[in-house]
Amino acid sequence: MLETLKTELLYLWYYCWIQISQLWLYWLLGILIGSAVSVFGKEKLKRAVLRLQEQSFGLWGVVPASFLGILSPLCMYGTIPLCAGFSRQGMKDDWLAAFMMSSILLNPQLLIYSAALGTEAVLIRFFSSFLCGILAGILMYVFYTRKDRAFFNFSGFEDPEDHDTAKNPFARYFLNVLRNIRATGGWFLLGILLTALYQRYVPTEWTQSLFGADSGYGILMATALGVPLYACGGGTIPLISEWLSHGMSMGSAAAFMITGPATKFTNLGAMKACLGWKHFVIYLVYVIAFALVLGLMVNGVHLII
Repeated sequence: MLETLKTELLYLWYYCWIQISQLWLYWLLGILIGSAVSVFGKEKLKRAVLRLQEQSFGLWGVVPASFLGILSPLCMYGTIPLCAGFSRQGMKDDWLAAFMMSSILLNPQLLIYSAALGTEAVLIRFFSSFLCGILAGILMYVFYTRKDRAFFNFSGFEDPEDHDTAKNPFARYFLNVLRNIRATGGWFLLGILLTALYQRYVPTEWTQSLFGADSGYGILMATALGVPLYACGGGTIPLISEWLSHGMSMGSAAAFMITGPATKFTNLGAMKACLGWKHFVIYLVYVIAFALVLGLMVNGVHLII
């Protein structure tokens, strides 16, 4: 019994080490670049968003707003107070929706993490997040902004607390890197461990049957699993990488990468706080519908090609 346990632990350690050796560089680069954006580009990004109000873009303003949302390095609990500040300065709800939606789905750090999944996955993740933000802004314009109905309730939200207060810019950057390591390191290692357990104990043909392009419910399954399994972007990269290598379709992966960040529990709590129940349900329906359609479209393109 003891020898069997020792053997299994050795196998798990081996699988963990293989995953770490393949992914650690993407994780580190994501932290270094994400911290650089946060420390040196955060205020510039904020000013760029505010300058949008000075332009006569009209509805087209959702396009740059969605792009700037992807560039935002803030977590959800930093993004909502930031958007509250934008709202108080007169920014329209359609632009806010575009910025907030794309910011929920992607940031520079997560984009670098996703490079471990390959070029196709990175492009799909970027453009799907970008389009999800644009479409959210357009729907907001049609059903709320144009009819002078408010969608968000930012009362009680103050500007996000700035943790980068050290006078020396290099000290600010170093401390931000340490905070990022503390915030993501545990989730990254948990993702490695879950992947090792999957490799050891889950038959590879299950992935093909559950998430493959031939599976009638693969995209639906991936969309549903995004809710309980997604806690941190870096922690899910090992799992997605393993699923893709064992037959998961790119459409299922795309759906998972949409519903995961949009419905992880911390983000849901923040969204509920600024939406109320009715608009919160609309948000969930929109995210799930977008993920399902995206997954079907990606798989459809793969079948044509």
